[in-house]
Amino acid sequence: MLRSETLQFKRGDELLFENLSFVVHPGQRVAVAGRNGVGKSTLFELILGQLHSDIGDLTFPASWSIGYMEQEAEVTDRPALEYVIDGHKELRRVERGIATEQNETKLAMLHSDFHDLGGYEAHATAGEILHGLGFSGEDFVKPYSDFSGGWRIRLNLAQALMRPCDLLLLDEPTNHLDLETIMWLEGWLRRFEGTVLIIAHDRAFLDASTNHTLYLSGKTGRLYSGNYSSCERQRAEQLEQEEAIATKQATQAAHIQKFVDRFRAKASKAKQVQSRIKALERLQFTVSVHVDSPYRVQFKDPEKVSNPLLSFRDLKLGYDDSVVLKGLSQTLLPGARIGVLGHNGAGKSTLLKAIVGDLEPLSGELHLGLHCAVGYFAQHQLESLDPSQTGLRAILEENPAWSEQQARDFLGGWGFTADMTVRPISTLSGGEKARLVLAKIALHRPAMLILDEPTNHLDLDMRDALAMALQGYEGAVVIVSHDRALLEKTVDDFWLLRAGELTSFQGDLDDYANLERITSGTSKKTSHSKKGDRQARAKKRAEEQALRKQITSLERKMERSGAQLADIETRLADKASYESLSKDELDKLLKETGQLRKQLGQTEEEWLTATQAMEDAKS
Repeated sequence: MLRSETLQFKRGDELLFENLSFVVHPGQRVAVAGRNGVGKSTLFELILGQLHSDIGDLTFPASWSIGYMEQEAEVTDRPALEYVIDGHKELRRVERGIATEQNETKLAMLHSDFHDLGGYEAHATAGEILHGLGFSGEDFVKPYSDFSGGWRIRLNLAQALMRPCDLLLLDEPTNHLDLETIMWLEGWLRRFEGTVLIIAHDRAFLDASTNHTLYLSGKTGRLYSGNYSSCERQRAEQLEQEEAIATKQATQAAHIQKFVDRFRAKASKAKQVQSRIKALERLQFTVSVHVDSPYRVQFKDPEKVSNPLLSFRDLKLGYDDSVVLKGLSQTLLPGARIGVLGHNGAGKSTLLKAIVGDLEPLSGELHLGLHCAVGYFAQHQLESLDPSQTGLRAILEENPAWSEQQARDFLGGWGFTADMTVRPISTLSGGEKARLVLAKIALHRPAMLILDEPTNHLDLDMRDALAMALQGYEGAVVIVSHDRALLEKTVDDFWLLRAGELTSFQGDLDDYANLERITSGTSKKTSHSKKGDRQARAKKRAEEQALRKQITSLERKMERSGAQLADIETRLADKASYESLSKDELDKLLKETGQLRKQLGQTEEEWLTATQAMEDAKS
């Protein structure tokens, strides 16, 4: 087991751990959680022996081997496949012995070791890992040095997964992965028989991959049984007992409920209402955990909005003579919430670049409305910040009319302390730079937010704050993200990029995951079962079509009742109109109001039942 007993550690003058005690048992998969700066990566360095505690012990069995994902590795010309197999150091040692050993007895023993270590399957195993992480067969022979930074990180992860170990440490393994590869990694980790410690800011990934959570705070930590969401529930119960957060919790819960009510009231959002209600249920218990969050972020609603905001027809996008996407046609209306799905390399960022004007279309038409101010977030913007400038000066340049105190107050909502606002941007972390870019975008009250992987580098509290801000924002949002929790809380509709084309995806993220499993070949079926599946799908489509018609009919009925009710209530609210009514007319209107409210309530119940049936039919 991995045991920490009254551990104390200082980094310089900063006391990170004062009394850290926990026990991790073999086979447990543990999320190491806590806000930025609490010492998560430092704990990994202590486990690896790269740092040493001042007081206390951090121990594990001497027989345990440790696997670790390198964040930065020496650039080499080793082919990708061989680089991954290099992670199996014992196998490589035996291979070297076989190549040089002259003694026949020792050589025979080495060949036996080679077999026991899985040497004959090593290339297949490494290939499976590389394929799961998004590499093509052609990539297997490319030198490590030929890959970009993000793909090198994937190779480092692949190397860590290749190495047999008793304890695997993964620090932000999902940062450079797309949604499909994250889902593959979740499956791999669930099959891993050793002990795993994972640092990540992806809630859905942690929930799917871990069964315990070590939460670090207050210079110590506590190990909770269950995944990250379970940890939040348990922490919420503890905090609720203190009662000091009750008022703040009620305020934030009301904000979430208002958001859900807004969608329930809009019949056009029918297919997403149930997921929003489920999201509310999930969020309710996390509110108390995050009430002491340092973030109070907001995207104010745009002052003017065109309708439509954006339209493109028969769009062809690419670079020079290389076509990436073709035949793209869509219209974006005010208030739209779009998540863009597709494999890494499918063209998601290419589409966003075209929308914001950073990429000229090869052909076709793309029109932005007159009042369609765009707020664009992409990772490259972090690098384009002036490193010598301070965050305070950057905000004042964006809004010269503000006083320094106004700028400080604004940045405070984005988690910047007074000291941080006057530090050079070059000294800020990746998460702090990302928050600064988002803050600059929010200043301009855009009509449309285009967000390309906005949660990279952000901690879980900031991700939750961003989701809350997007929920309250009335402008349109188009998001590319591998953070499923963010997508589930903010997106209403999906665009799917596949084989160079764009289609509307009629489903949720679970449906998309199932689609990916089918298309990747993980579901192998006989021709007989395929015929049965076709018949089942046809039946399911017919059922869904009938439910869709019922939902549409109920929506129209609600709209009619709502309009009649609103008309009567307007008449009753007008003093002059109210006083001009006779007693009989007033009684009639009041009676009609009661009937309409009852009718509307019954229709809404039928509608909720039908939409739930639709959700069940999709699952």
